Amino acid sequence: MKLTVNLGKDSYNIYIERGILSTAGDFIRKVFNGQKIMIISDDNVFPLYGNTLLDCLGEYDCHTLVLPHGEPTKNFQTLPSVYSALLDARLTRSDLVIALGGGVIGDLAGFAAASYLRGVKLVQVPTSLLAQVDSSVGGKVAMDLPEGKNLVGAFYHPKLVLIDPDVLDTLPQHFIADGMGEVIKYGCIKDAELFDSLCSHDSFESLKPDLTDVIARCVDIKRAVVEADQYDKGERMLLNFGHTLAHTIEQHYNYERESHGVAVGIGMYQITKIAEKKGLSAPGCAEKIRKALDIYGLPCQCGLPLSTLTEAVTLDKKNLDGHLNVVLLKEIGKSYTYPTDVSFFNGDNNI
Repeated sequence: MKLTVNLGKDSYNIYIERGILSTAGDFIRKVFNGQKIMIISDDNVFPLYGNTLLDCLGEYDCHTLVLPHGEPTKNFQTLPSVYSALLDARLTRSDLVIALGGGVIGDLAGFAAASYLRGVKLVQVPTSLLAQVDSSVGGKVAMDLPEGKNLVGAFYHPKLVLIDPDVLDTLPQHFIADGMGEVIKYGCIKDAELFDSLCSHDSFESLKPDLTDVIARCVDIKRAVVEADQYDKGERMLLNFGHTLAHTIEQHYNYERESHGVAVGIGMYQITKIAEKKGLSAPGCAEKIRKALDIYGLPCQCGLPLSTLTEAVTLDKKNLDGHLNVVLLKEIGKSYTYPTDVSFFNGDNNI
């Protein structure tokens, strides 16, 4: 399946196909005619899929950088070693960086590609469900700071995205649940039919036969949103449903407890509960979200008092001039941005 993100000179294709990783070279040749490639991956993914990718890139001068897995790698202490590897390989602006991994690698390699020599070509090969349905598409790349997640970044579109659902077979269960947090988000914000379809299953195993179509639907929703709002000034903010709380939860535990998709699930449920109490979301939305989270093994709370998260919320990128744009649901499948401030989250209750 082929989807195209139409952004003028920054347009690119997304291919979603089982087994596509073993033929990646055929697609890369269409967008890259240079000589050198740096594959950036992590120590979980590269041993599984690094050689498969290298085997189909035989005519190129390929170099590899394998980093520790996990969110703590996505910090500025890692960047000098990435730039050093690119310099040691003598990559020029006519060469290519391939991100082979989940969201952390995609963000980190993407930011390095965007900033090294003011920009070298980038191809995204996402290997986690979360990266396949969300972070590999749309051109957002970023690094974390101690004060918060993704606070330094860029808009830098890849030349190509290759999505192979087969690689998900080796993912541990918690990474599947992590990705399902973002999948459920797409149903919540834009597609009630997708949401209902997800809820018609009783587990990820029963969803598996439909997985390629589910991934494609999520990617297509994001494609349309990005085309309408490339730089996150309006419509694209809807993709951040649940994220205002999610990022603060992740940061509170130093990115070592709740993973991103798990935190998004908690954020979606808790913010919808607050919105329902204020009459801003239709009654019953939060309960529907809770049931969807439960089907795919995701929690709906983390046990933190709301008051402990409000300081981090003030640093959220959607907090502009003291005004916070919170993404809420009118009902499942219909979302909107609600201008407010940090007092929206006032309360002593645990979430």
